[in-house]
Amino acid sequence: MAIRKLDDIDVAGKRTLVRVDFNVPLRDGAISDPTRILAALPTIRYLIEADARVILMSHLGRPKGEVKPEFTLEPVAARLAELLDRDVIFTDDCVGYGVRKLASEIRDGELMLLENLRFHKGETSNDASFAERLAAPAEVYVNDAFGTLHRAHASTAGVPALVEDRGAGLLVQREVRALGGLLERPDRPFVAILGGAKVSDKIAVFDHLMSRVDGFVVGGAMAYTFMVALEQPVGESRVERDKVWQAKRILERAAKRGVQIHLPSDHVVSTAIDGSAPAEVVEVIPDGKLGVDVGPATVAQFGKILSGARTILWNGPMGIFEVEGFDAGTRGVAEAVAGADAFSAVGGGDSAAALEQMGLADRVTHVSTGGGASLQFLSGGELPGLVALED
Repeated sequence: MAIRKLDDIDVAGKRTLVRVDFNVPLRDGAISDPTRILAALPTIRYLIEADARVILMSHLGRPKGEVKPEFTLEPVAARLAELLDRDVIFTDDCVGYGVRKLASEIRDGELMLLENLRFHKGETSNDASFAERLAAPAEVYVNDAFGTLHRAHASTAGVPALVEDRGAGLLVQREVRALGGLLERPDRPFVAILGGAKVSDKIAVFDHLMSRVDGFVVGGAMAYTFMVALEQPVGESRVERDKVWQAKRILERAAKRGVQIHLPSDHVVSTAIDGSAPAEVVEVIPDGKLGVDVGPATVAQFGKILSGARTILWNGPMGIFEVEGFDAGTRGVAEAVAGADAFSAVGGGDSAAALEQMGLADRVTHVSTGGGASLQFLSGGELPGLVALED
């Protein structure tokens, strides 16, 4: 795609409007995980050092077009000031006369952060008038919020269409380079690990990767839909009955192409998904019980497959990893990915959260910052925010 990088744009002395992803978790008004702020720092520092007049914008939570104090970005401005060891001007809105005035007064190398974009309904509806007001101060537009690129919102799709000088930030460049490499030139064998609850969330990924991978490793509740397609017993496990035919189609297509789909050979089962009932390991899921994780034999099986891979993509946990006792499968796969001599990419979301929780994120080649965006990218789908950056 014809998208300019930061070093292709002259930002010195120019008001540079930057879409970042500061949608961080808050607990009692304090930031409990600053990962997304840290991810944006390289682009912010680059712009400051290049003497740009930096105007940051982001959403936080889902205030649904209303001003709600619990979703203010003020704590983010404070944390950002600490991390950069410099003042951050914080505005009480993201559009309007006050914002335009402050933007006109900002100096080279200075930094300001706009209040939550989603305090206005026009953000998520990509309202043309709101986009114009948001773009009003901008001489340059930069998108460095990969996790939002799959949404056609005002800040991601509407504003860049109004600013001639536009491009991708360092985070977006890194994400596109890493995930694009999986689709274009992966070292082989290439194994994709797909987990999570729903087959429906990953059908397009199966289809798009089918001609690119050497095998799929399938876990999580979605594995039970595939097992039903193979007429295997799943007890009371979660199954998308209306997607069984899709699972059959994927299995048939994989067989024709010589692509192996590896399913669990044993399971951790229980009668309660919250860990309040006893669990056991079985090879065949009995009636009255449901699968909550892959078993130890499956972890060993998957680990052997991954040890021989040269490229690994992982998206989706192997079980209900948030519940103690149901996390061994996801942990085992995470350790196998981290220990493999391979280019390894983790597609954000729950998989990234599991890696962080287990302290293994720094042993993986690339951890995506966008779950939904990475899925859409790997599915071959259009990312509106990326398309909007094209010249």
